[in-house]
Amino acid sequence: MVEPSSMVLLVLAGLAAVAVAIIAIRIAIKLAIRVGIVSAVVLAGLYTAGVTDLSFIPFF
Repeated sequence: MVEPSSMVLLVLAGLAAVAVAIIAIRIAIKLAIRVGIVSAVVLAGLYTAGVTDLSFIPFF
């Protein structure tokens, strides 16, 4: 049988894990949005400069 004090600790540990996961997801979303904006600006700049051949990028 689980003692009440250890049950409280388990619940608190679970809440802490959920809070950490939520914060990590929020940071990941913000980072993904910033990377997307930067890549859109870079690609728009390349298109404006007339660089339409992207073969110099390894994955194209």
